[in-house]
Amino acid sequence: MSKVHAERLAAHIDGDFVVFLIGMRINSLARVHKWLPVATAMPRMLKELQQRPELGLLHYEIWGGRTTLVLQYWRSIEQLLAYATNRQAEHLPAWRAFNQAVGTNGAVGIWHETYCVSAGNHESVYVNMPEFGLGKAGGLRSATGSRQSAAERLGRPRHEP
Repeated sequence: MSKVHAERLAAHIDGDFVVFLIGMRINSLARVHKWLPVATAMPRMLKELQQRPELGLLHYEIWGGRTTLVLQYWRSIEQLLAYATNRQAEHLPAWRAFNQAVGTNGAVGIWHETYCVSAGNHESVYVNMPEFGLGKAGGLRSATGSRQSAAERLGRPRHEP
């Protein structure tokens, strides 16, 4: 179990980065033969990416259920796109297998969203939390003093009600 930090912290990361959300949704529980191969593909990719940090994945978090979500932080959009198209990596075979076995038959859905974040254009706060999300991908620092509000952490004027 990770250590809980009983203080106000904010994430710190140098430079630009990418937030990549990817997941699947089981639309037909009975069609296990369609969704199970999809569900087992992501762990293989994440293992590969953990073993090869030069590919650019900084950190990930997973939430499971009928709709599964993997939150990923990447160093750059170029590295994310390079991984997605790398013929020697796990992604392309998994993508081809999905298109062959599932395609648009409705048994299982897959989705992703990509957000390119410019340096300084992000904000976070963690209170009574272990290292998590962007704070684990980059690092944590105190969110006290001049970094009390979301506006201040973003370097913008604080708006009073």
